[in-house]
Amino acid sequence: MISIGKPLLGDEEKQAVMEVLDSGWLVQGPRVKAFEEAFAKYIGASHAVAITNGTLALHAAFLTFRLGPGDEVVTTPFSFIASSNAIRMCGAKPVFADIDPETYNLDPLSMEEKITDKTKVVMPVHLYGNPADMGSIMRIAKARSVGVAEDAAQAHGAEFNGKRCGSFGNVAAFSFYPSKNMTCGEGGMVTTNEDAAATTLRLIRDHAQQEKYKHAFLGYNYRMTEMCAAIGTEQLKKLDGFNRKRTENAKFLTEQLEDVKGLVTPVTCNGAKHVYHLYTIRILDGKRDHVQQVLAQDGVDARVFYPVPIHKQPFYEREGHGSFPEAEKASREVLSLPVHPALSQDDLETIVNAVKKAIA
Repeated sequence: MISIGKPLLGDEEKQAVMEVLDSGWLVQGPRVKAFEEAFAKYIGASHAVAITNGTLALHAAFLTFRLGPGDEVVTTPFSFIASSNAIRMCGAKPVFADIDPETYNLDPLSMEEKITDKTKVVMPVHLYGNPADMGSIMRIAKARSVGVAEDAAQAHGAEFNGKRCGSFGNVAAFSFYPSKNMTCGEGGMVTTNEDAAATTLRLIRDHAQQEKYKHAFLGYNYRMTEMCAAIGTEQLKKLDGFNRKRTENAKFLTEQLEDVKGLVTPVTCNGAKHVYHLYTIRILDGKRDHVQQVLAQDGVDARVFYPVPIHKQPFYEREGHGSFPEAEKASREVLSLPVHPALSQDDLETIVNAVKKAIA
């Protein structure tokens, strides 16, 4: 089976972990600090704060806005549920806007229509590694005086107009889950250009401890381990190479599939640099599930991200968020093909032939 994803860990990561184990310093020490500094530099942000995982990175990011009951965050319903759950974890309410049918990202015009006097933050999600239209989103947010939190969990190294995702908003959250473009095993990071937000984040992740046993407010244990940071530091050195290979693989897939009737290949908005966390096509005419089944029979692990929009999830549906036609249509049609850097040319040709066979 050609897998949908595969973490690439080498001797460098193994050696880095062994050095941590030999040191005896296992939690949030010098390696975490070094990883934060390297990641901030890579993203082009003033600060990076390491967190336990991507979901908690989102939660911590939202807490920098003092988000709470009565506040609203406008975001997309077409994402992994952690995007909206992190809003709920603050006691605030997610308000959904529809997506751009070409990029699957938050539609800026739909987003603007949902902003009210209760809106404190807007949150674009750079879905599949494809940057949202940050030019329009930032202009609207500034005009309406609302904050911006980027969900960059799938967008390590993605760019919009020459700036990396994670450097636009007040804060941005990344995930280092094993399927991502780089991994720590588990881990997250919040980037920001605001000194005050960085200070708050560092307090939040350590029980708001200003000095030993003196706690300023309700904080949490969101610390990253030294082992995760050691792996992340080595993975970051390889990230551009991983992304180049993903882009090359995506280019081959698009060249081979763009003229096939019954499917639509990925699209980016002007100025965007896609890093293909996932290579996601549309299968038209209600044939998506059939195509997925045929691909599985031919040894290609194609998957659906995401089959149920967040507003249709049981937890959210009973709240009556309304209908979002483009998100709902995408959930019925999208299918992600393997694009990870471990694929061989034979793998890519097998994927293409299997897709053409399945469509036919």
